[in-house]
Amino acid sequence: MKLDIEYINSFLSVENSKYFFEYFDINNNNNINWQNDVVKIFGKEIITKRKTAWYGDEEFDYTYSGINRKAIIWDKTFGALKEKIELTANQKFNSCLLNYYFDGDDGMGWHKDNEKSIKKYSSIASLSLGAIRKFSFKNIQTSEKQDLILENGSLLIMKNKTQEEWLHSLPKSKKVLKPRINLTFRLMN
Repeated sequence: MKLDIEYINSFLSVENSKYFFEYFDINNNNNINWQNDVVKIFGKEIITKRKTAWYGDEEFDYTYSGINRKAIIWDKTFGALKEKIELTANQKFNSCLLNYYFDGDDGMGWHKDNEKSIKKYSSIASLSLGAIRKFSFKNIQTSEKQDLILENGSLLIMKNKTQEEWLHSLPKSKKVLKPRINLTFRLMN
């Protein structure tokens, strides 16, 4: 059960990373419809600090952690970025979940992106913009852990059975003081 990923450190140039960070940044524009998630923890509704947005080729419904979203159709700039990622990943994508982490106090616990609405064994391509963050994998059967450092402008492609055999997380860190934007491109059924 080898971890089946491809990591491209400088997928985007420094200039393109800056351009796309500013394009998607919550503070600089109205290009993206950012929203807080409302999750239930022990029966209590909690509004997350992290913001998310859901985009796609069409108005796909996507449900994760009890949250249901309807995709917004992406614009030409977003679509051009998607096409560049598709060429590298050698796979078509029809949707993207965006996450805006304000700083290292925002993170994600162990989880899999294996909802039934995602095409089984399709790749998920994850583009990182902004702050450098540690990203961790843990094998479901052996508990083996592997860490990556996700650089600004990097692309992580999680392939084949990765979502079935491995959990992943974005650990919190007091050392991270700047925001990170993450775009996870998916193929919905």
